[in-house]
Amino acid sequence: MTDGTWITLISIAVTIFFMLGTPVLLVIFYWVIGCSFVIDLPIDNTGNELLNVFNKGFALLAMPLFILTGDLINQSGIARRLSDFAYSCLGWLRGGLAMAALAACGLFAAISGSNSATTATIGSMLHPEMVKGGYDERFSAATAAAGGTVGIIIPPSIIFIVYGFLMNLPISDLFIAGIVPGTLMVLAMMTSAFIICTLNGWGFLIKLSPMRVIKTAIGAWLGFFAIGLVLWGIYSGKFSPTEAAGVTVGFCIIVGMISYPLNKIMGDSTEKPVEAKSLASMFVVEGFTLMSLPTVVSRSAQITGILVPLIAVSVAMQQVMSSLGAKEVVGEFVTGMGGYHAVLFTSMAIVFVTGMILESLPVTIILAPILAPIAMSVGIDPIHFAVIFLVGASIGFVTPPYGLNLYVASGVTGVPYFRLLRYTVPYLVALISIWFIVALVPDLSLMLLPAR
Repeated sequence: MTDGTWITLISIAVTIFFMLGTPVLLVIFYWVIGCSFVIDLPIDNTGNELLNVFNKGFALLAMPLFILTGDLINQSGIARRLSDFAYSCLGWLRGGLAMAALAACGLFAAISGSNSATTATIGSMLHPEMVKGGYDERFSAATAAAGGTVGIIIPPSIIFIVYGFLMNLPISDLFIAGIVPGTLMVLAMMTSAFIICTLNGWGFLIKLSPMRVIKTAIGAWLGFFAIGLVLWGIYSGKFSPTEAAGVTVGFCIIVGMISYPLNKIMGDSTEKPVEAKSLASMFVVEGFTLMSLPTVVSRSAQITGILVPLIAVSVAMQQVMSSLGAKEVVGEFVTGMGGYHAVLFTSMAIVFVTGMILESLPVTIILAPILAPIAMSVGIDPIHFAVIFLVGASIGFVTPPYGLNLYVASGVTGVPYFRLLRYTVPYLVALISIWFIVALVPDLSLMLLPAR
């Protein structure tokens, strides 16, 4: 058999493994090893590539720290305070709790940088409240899944760190470029939620109370401070993204460990809503003990232990694909489409289709080095293209058949995967609309960047 036939058979085999539930890491690894044998690429070369990722991956150090930050703000109660504030501002509108869940996803994303963590945290907190508040449980689960998409767009973002590492772009510039598009994504989804809930009459309304807004804002001040600390440090150049991640982790640990004994002294139950707490206790969150810290760190380490090897093996896959000439084939196909807009829309289509079957990490590692140089050759700004690419990848989190956020939302809410698909459609329409607007209006991504 020819090399092409062998590679086709290997690709079919690993696709079957993937459909049977084999982890993506192993699927990619099997493909890399099998193809290496076929094209006579030394196996030790694969080992060297894996090692080089870790040796040259200083920028990747921010990733486990931001993952840990997400777990810490959830464990400490900061995430709950942010969602309470969002509800106090929006609860007077039809669908206010759904919109509050989406706003809370945006606020959580501005500290954690992870889509699945955003979906899991906000879904587990607000899904029961939404069901009790008269919302359809399928819509509530779909809202948590859709809201999580901004976890990799609103800075800090784990996937922006990976993209910047791969393409040698300033990660701080990528973070800043994601602010406006991420905000627009949240607003578009909130508009969809308002329309859906108005048509169906879902949700109980609460009176807009300025005093309640003020109290919940005071209760959420530590979350706002953490968001401001990250953005100020990166935007002003005081911190690198890695340093910002370290500072935020330290801040969350200090806040959590100081808040716990203070809450005990004040005697306010952690189950009370913020507006029912004493004024003094609103300035501290629920917190956690030193004994609970190893569990939080262990949970974050498990996620990091999944992501980092996946990055390494995807880089090895990229080398094999390069040896097979995949870069040239895709490059000729995209370039052959024509000029600026043809290349732009073809690249978007490739990212969208690939994101339907793969997680954003392998999509980024495999496709970004192929598509980004082509985009730059027709005049697309590399920072702008990065935002376009990653907004498209984020939409894949709620696009079947893969749709990682759909699985996460299903897991934390108990709603079967296929039952919540129907209610993701309006959110998909909103997200895709914003994606095209961001692609066609570069200033939305570049307006906050310093002069370059």
